[in-house]
Amino acid sequence: MSELKKIISAFESIDFDEKKAALATVIKVEGSSYRSPGARMHITDNGRWVGSISGGCLEGDALRKSRKVMLDGIPEVVTYDTMDDDNNRLGVGLGCNGIIHVLLEPVSIENIGPFSYLNLINGQDDISAMATVFKGNSLVNTGERILINNSGEVLKKDEYSLLEDLVVNDLISAIGKRRSRTIQVSTDIGQIEVFLEVFEPPIDLLVFGGGFDAQPVSGLANQMGWSVTIIDECAAHLFPINFPTANIKACDRSEVSKNVNIKPYSAAVLMSHNLNYDYEVLTQLIDSNISYIGILGPAKRTDKLMARLEKEGFDTKKLVQNNRLHSPIGLDIGADTPEEIALSIISEIKARFAGRSGGFLKYRSGPIHNKDQRTGEVFKQVYINQRYQKQESGA
Repeated sequence: MSELKKIISAFESIDFDEKKAALATVIKVEGSSYRSPGARMHITDNGRWVGSISGGCLEGDALRKSRKVMLDGIPEVVTYDTMDDDNNRLGVGLGCNGIIHVLLEPVSIENIGPFSYLNLINGQDDISAMATVFKGNSLVNTGERILINNSGEVLKKDEYSLLEDLVVNDLISAIGKRRSRTIQVSTDIGQIEVFLEVFEPPIDLLVFGGGFDAQPVSGLANQMGWSVTIIDECAAHLFPINFPTANIKACDRSEVSKNVNIKPYSAAVLMSHNLNYDYEVLTQLIDSNISYIGILGPAKRTDKLMARLEKEGFDTKKLVQNNRLHSPIGLDIGADTPEEIALSIISEIKARFAGRSGGFLKYRSGPIHNKDQRTGEVFKQVYINQRYQKQESGA
């Protein structure tokens, strides 16, 4: 989400009287690639760009091709075949073993279409899904879109577009499966191809405790594009200068459930260094729908907290089930300094929300990106909070 925010900011800063712009979006990948479908790059005609569609291999060529799109005002799909190590058509033998399809769209003050949708997506607190036509016909144009929220409500659609009747059920299915994909849709005059993209909101990080070691956690999470709130009952811990990019909330330990808003994509980190404070916070998180609770400190410290909760009649199984509780917090990277510990914590939260183990990639038996075993197409899979949706539907 950090990249999306930067792309939106770059668009908002353009003087369209002086510059032309385009948006490049990876809409389909077959085989392997550096970026997955949904990767974006904002391009201006002075040769600058924000974001990326590869590891730096394709950006130059996309820039050249986007100039034609800017001048013509017509969207275009460009396909890059990186299967051949010796193919130097792009000036370099990429050897990525993939076929990458990129949608290039002109953007102007009269046609801000893509960015009106991205702005709306950027403001969502829960999952949303957008359909983008990348191969249209005379009934449905390339570049037409529709956006829905997690409840299936249409948030935005192109005026006079037929797309709603054609793909809303597919979008609802994509949200249900938490999976982006491309589909072919039949119309009265032939098929169109559509990219169904599932968006996650940024992780909402709730840090309980405003000590010195919370500062690098807050800073690194901000670099990731996450929303960060530092919560403490001690005013001396909540100097804004220590957390310049975070929300700061003074909150008594007994008032957490009343004053702290837990969202579908919230994660809690308890690092107050105060056993009684952490206990009070846990008593209020235990019945919430929060997906991740991490506790700083050794395992024996958490054992004391769990024993106390059980003694007071709390069902500690609610913390352990569905892999909610993480203690000791963080990945095992040998962290020692506050900065290293922050990296360990943020990495574990990212792995948890991505449905990954956090191990070495060289030991991963499958592909790095999720792939359809039948077609070889790369897709984005959203894992977090699926269990709540199943419970609500009675599954």
